[in-house]
Amino acid sequence: MASIFRFKQFEVDQSNCAMKINTDGVLLASLVDTSDAKRVLDVGTGTGVIALMLAQRLIDSQIEAVEIDALAAEMASRNFSNSIFGSRLVLHAKSFQQLQTGVFYDLIVSNPPFYTDSLHNPDARKKLARHSDLDFFRELLRFASLHLTSVGRLVLILPTQLAETLTALAIDHGLHCTAEIQIRSFDGDPVIRKILTFGRMQTTAIDQAEFVIYQSKGVYSESYKNALAPYFLAF
Repeated sequence: MASIFRFKQFEVDQSNCAMKINTDGVLLASLVDTSDAKRVLDVGTGTGVIALMLAQRLIDSQIEAVEIDALAAEMASRNFSNSIFGSRLVLHAKSFQQLQTGVFYDLIVSNPPFYTDSLHNPDARKKLARHSDLDFFRELLRFASLHLTSVGRLVLILPTQLAETLTALAIDHGLHCTAEIQIRSFDGDPVIRKILTFGRMQTTAIDQAEFVIYQSKGVYSESYKNALAPYFLAF
């Protein structure tokens, strides 16, 4: 049975995707700084939703996406082809490590598997989509260090503890955290996610911002509605 999520300018069929559209992905796509991003790579695209949202934002840019899960890659490719952005979207059904060398991106984004050091999910495809150890992130940081332009950015959405770990790991690959958005469910709640931006240039201070998802139980904040209004039919 088809499981279709309808946006204002495109649709996403997520029937064969182990990981469905989620809050992390849409927040990353709507909040990431896309300035001067002419060539973009979405790592682990899943349904393709992040790449599609970025294609809507970046009307003159080329968006590439990689997905290692064969069924998800097929579905994402179909979602790309069925969209009005299809000519600017490219799907690579492989891992990011298998992408050709000598290609440089202005922006690399990922809503990565971040269940490190946790029990593996018994479902093989969900395990692949959701579980990773730090080697995955080391390889992603290394890839970014090799494939970002001189002013390019790597932007990830991560749980707080993992975000702190990666901020330290990135330095080993010549990358530095230049900005972070701290995401809370409710005002005054602990930070549950961070959107981190890494670049080659070291800054004296990290640019920090906060984002609250809910105004009250079941009621989205104005910030959330404003961020997703260009995409969601409900807003």
